[in-house]
This record gives sequence, C-alpha cells and structure tokens, in this order.
Amino acid sequence: MTRIAIIGGHGKVALELSRILAADGQEVTSFIRNPDQMADVAATGATPALLDVEHATTAEIAAALRNHDAVVWSAGAGGGNPERTYAVDRDAAIRSMDAAAEVGVGRYVMVSYFGAGPDHGVPADNGFFAYAEAKAAADAYLRGTRLDWTVLGPGTLTDGPGNGMIDVDPADTSDGTGTARANVALVAAAVLGLPGTIRRTIEFRDGTLPLAAALDPLG
Repeated sequence: MTRIAIIGGHGKVALELSRILAADGQEVTSFIRNPDQMADVAATGATPALLDVEHATTAEIAAALRNHDAVVWSAGAGGGNPERTYAVDRDAAIRSMDAAAEVGVGRYVMVSYFGAGPDHGVPADNGFFAYAEAKAAADAYLRGTRLDWTVLGPGTLTDGPGNGMIDVDPADTSDGTGTARANVALVAAAVLGLPGTIRRTIEFRDGTLPLAAALDPLG
C-alpha cells in the first residue's frame, strides 16, 4: 500500500490511524467535512481533504478516491438523528463502496462494531437501533461487492492505551468487549498489509495476545 484514503478523518480512531500510517511511510489522504479540522489532520502527517460524504454523489466520491490504493471507512453520523444516521452510516458508506469500485480502488476496510449484523438484537425503540440497522446494511452490501474487503468489529470503544494486545473473535464476552480506539487504529493499519484478512470479518477487543500473534492465523 502506498496511498490510503481515510473517510471520516477527524474521528479519534482515524486520527490515530493517520499517525500510524504516516509514520510507516504511507501516503494518507484524510477526508473531512469541516475545514476547521484541517490542522488537526495535518498534524498527524496525513493530507487533509474536504469531502462531505453525507451529501456527495458517487461520482464526487469516486473523483476523491481516484489514484488511491485502499480506503478505510471510519466515518459516522454520531447517533442522535436516525435520518442522518441512515444517510451517513448506510447510504454514504454504500456510495463510497460503489465509488471505490468505479475507480479501481480494490482494498476497502470498514470499521464496524462487535455484534453488527441483521441479528444485532437492538430493539426498535432503542436509540442505537438506527445505527445498528445502518451498519448491518452497509456491511452486508460490502460483503456482496467484488472489493477486497475487511470488516472490523471492535467492541465498546474506550480511550485506553493502544498497547497492541487484543483477542480476536472471543467466544466468551461475559467480562466485556472494551476496545481502546488506539488498538482499533493499530488493527486497521495491520490488516491493510495482510492479504489473508481480505473477505474476512474480524471481531476483537482488548485482550491478551500481541497484535501480530492475534492476526497471524488470518494473515
């Protein structure tokens, strides 16, 4: 990988991912919708670029992604407004997949969440329902594309240290699924270079195995 596009570039995970990739010598374009965030993005070593994915057409997103080698979707509406949640987390995400395919950006990493899917179990009257439905739809659409996709399913996000220690696909989550955002960024950076993670859904949380060992069976 040499040119990586991050959509949703001012989120905590995305900012940390930009730092990791830039420090590794990758060329990162980080897409944001608010020009006030450009300095924060630039400080990570990424090149900030304006793109309002909520309102951008597939053609506009395609033009932005052209000449990149991979795209990481780390955008989100942030909850609260179901209409906007569907517009960003489902519809804009799907447009970005079509756009990536259109311009030959084959590698696509989706940052989703632990337990995402049609059987998410979130009641319709729960404030998280629209997000759960939107992510289920977007993830399913991605899996049906010809892109070299990976879906990442981190557990409940925390601001804990990014120590690179995780558990992949834990069978027992009775003690929780807490996952440091910094560890999510480390996993996202790692899978970009692991062909064995293509067309895989990887659920994980903070855990006991070093990142390389945890992902080794997948890579």
